[in-house]
Amino acid sequence: MRLLAKPVSAALLILLLLARLSAAVEPAPAKLEGDKAKRQFLRLKRDQADRPLSLDTAIVRCAPVGGDRRTPTVDLVAAVHIADPEYYRQLNREFSGYDAVLYELVATDESKTPRPESSIGNHPISLLQSGMKNLLELEFQLKGIDYTRKNMVHADMSPEQFARSMRQRGESMTTMFARMLGYALSKPNQSSVGSGNAQLLAALFDKNRELALKRILAEQFTDSDDVLAALDGPAGSTLISGRNQVALDVLKKELDAGKKKIAIFYGAGHMPDLLRRLRDDFALAPVSTRWLVAWDLEP
Repeated sequence: MRLLAKPVSAALLILLLLARLSAAVEPAPAKLEGDKAKRQFLRLKRDQADRPLSLDTAIVRCAPVGGDRRTPTVDLVAAVHIADPEYYRQLNREFSGYDAVLYELVATDESKTPRPESSIGNHPISLLQSGMKNLLELEFQLKGIDYTRKNMVHADMSPEQFARSMRQRGESMTTMFARMLGYALSKPNQSSVGSGNAQLLAALFDKNRELALKRILAEQFTDSDDVLAALDGPAGSTLISGRNQVALDVLKKELDAGKKKIAIFYGAGHMPDLLRRLRDDFALAPVSTRWLVAWDLEP
């Protein structure tokens, strides 16, 4: 029987909280009814017995509102940053069909085109993600996506822009974490801490540990909409709305250059704000949704 070292199990518990920064999730697919309906970008698909089958991400196509114009189209391609290798292979195939794919990455000009051979670095969060990747048999987005294609366009802040925006807003990583923690502590938990610990312990000793842990982690995404709303707040935040504005500035340049089919490839947590701004600022509204399997949760 395999045992798990304490640092790795602690990393998993931390990542259950960190993962919520990257997702806007509904627990199950729902029929959308007009503009008031809540658009999904990440879903936990279940079978009739309520067992999780897959964690899926959406590709939401937005097209001009009214009239006969069919172009330009902008697809919001929601991402999870650690997923099954096949998920990233599928995205690479999808991206080949776009005039431009706008992607997120807080990076300098020298490092804004990630390459598969690049090191993940020694940042604590990078090391935690590396432990999660190895434990759950997943792959990194930066390793799985081909950013060297000519249609891949960097559409995010530089580290200097990110730091400057946070200073101007009076933000820090500490204040953002405190805001998230305050929200989490103020919300009644649907399951007891003891029950959650028991599930985690059982998963660690499951004969298919990778699958059991993936299922537990996937379940943690189900209330992330409210977490992100608490993080972004009425005045917005650098992490979400500030970076989204940079992406949309790049989108305008690509549209002005005559591009007709564009994708915005950002974390799922960015998508509700991007969707609202596409409607308000670009007169583009959602017309269809397709789903890709990011985590296969079947035995």
